[in-house]
Amino acid sequence: MIDRFLDAVWAERGLSKNTLDSYRYDLQLLAVYLQARTLGLETAGRQDILGFLAAQVQQGRNPRSLSRYLSGFRQFYQWQLREGRRTDNPCVLIESPKLGRGLPKALSEGQVTALIESPDTSQALGLRDRTMLELMYATGLRVSELVSLELGQVNLNQGVVRVLGKGGKERLVPLGEESMSWLQRYLHESRPELMGQHQCAQVFVTNRKAGLSRQAFWHAIRRHAHIAGITHDVSPHMLRHSFATHLLNHGADLRVVQLLLGHSNLSTTQIYTHIAKEGLKQMHAQHHPRA
Repeated sequence: MIDRFLDAVWAERGLSKNTLDSYRYDLQLLAVYLQARTLGLETAGRQDILGFLAAQVQQGRNPRSLSRYLSGFRQFYQWQLREGRRTDNPCVLIESPKLGRGLPKALSEGQVTALIESPDTSQALGLRDRTMLELMYATGLRVSELVSLELGQVNLNQGVVRVLGKGGKERLVPLGEESMSWLQRYLHESRPELMGQHQCAQVFVTNRKAGLSRQAFWHAIRRHAHIAGITHDVSPHMLRHSFATHLLNHGADLRVVQLLLGHSNLSTTQIYTHIAKEGLKQMHAQHHPRA
């Protein structure tokens, strides 16, 4: 039943694989909870859903996780309602927890430089990692967009990449001279060494002749952050945040940043203006004699 639901929402809304995977995981988690109480997904009521959420709170889940659970459950039971499998949606009267709007964490420009320069580019994997870091910071791609990038999406003549973002939306993102230079070097030196005679559509590959996964790049970026002397946790998404923040700090128009990031709504992009303001406040406090 979960698979049929996922097929339906994918066809209706074109959700990303990551979102569908989250829906699947959360519904399976709810199903296990209900099964232990001799209940099923099809017959669960409002109190059963509240009981599941309460159990998650006891296990230390944060409000953002609870909100994600509820979002998926509402979609699932709304689908059941449309299919005539139920006469109600047990999640309708359950309020989502209040979420504080935290600011995305960005690296300083110096930290970005140290991170990007940390891989050993004399090695095939080091050159690959340097290229991925350069490309991510130059374009602001999501990590899923970066690792799934295929050779046919790269146009070195025009200096752009064609990105398939959330909901299958397509956008063109300029590479910039620095990242394009590293990408050309990787494609001519490192990638042929890693792939040999094997074929793979993905741009970024491993020494196992296959495309790189999100998890593998996540581990790589943590390793390079350690080498760069960055003491706090660094994620691939932090480079995307840094891309947007640094553009705004240097005077880029908010709507241009919105297009580059692939945000549907300008309000999603506006949060980066708050980061830029915080940076200005810190700079003022540090350098102004009467701050």
